[in-house]
Amino acid sequence: MHALMLGLTGVPYRFFLIPVRQSGPAEEELNRFLRSHRVLNVDRRWVDEGSESFWSFCVDYLETGQDERAAQGGASERGRVDYQEVLSPEQFALFVKLRALRQGIAKDEAVPVYMVFTNEQLAQMVRLEARSKADLDKIAGVGEARIQKYAERFLACAKQHRDGTDEARRAADGAGDRAG
Repeated sequence: MHALMLGLTGVPYRFFLIPVRQSGPAEEELNRFLRSHRVLNVDRRWVDEGSESFWSFCVDYLETGQDERAAQGGASERGRVDYQEVLSPEQFALFVKLRALRQGIAKDEAVPVYMVFTNEQLAQMVRLEARSKADLDKIAGVGEARIQKYAERFLACAKQHRDGTDEARRAADGAGDRAG
């Protein structure tokens, strides 16, 4: 079961309900949809209705070809962005670390990686140079639940990366000072 809506920002979203019993067809429909669209955000909620309980998914997405910025920023024909092309080398290095952290969390929680954060949300963390929960709250699709659950780990990873990068710069500057 699903519904198509258009959000206030003009970004379409679609709801999927995955029943606790006989979930196979609904899961297949959701997975088929996710594979065929550029997903911006997925919000997942458990609805406890006893034997009629279900998962509710709200998927914010872009139709293929809808996001011209992605096409200009290195997107392939499936609407995927090559973040190595759109981020600076220093930004991409942090993006890779955040992606690795996300992969570990998703594995531990037995959920798809996009349920933790999407690639675009990770890229926004990097672009915004997020240093606080308030910074994360500015990112589309990152709500209070994700902030409470993941903010400390992702902000710590970003800080550790920045501190290491700053240390490397100071060391390089110091080596240049000694050479001159």
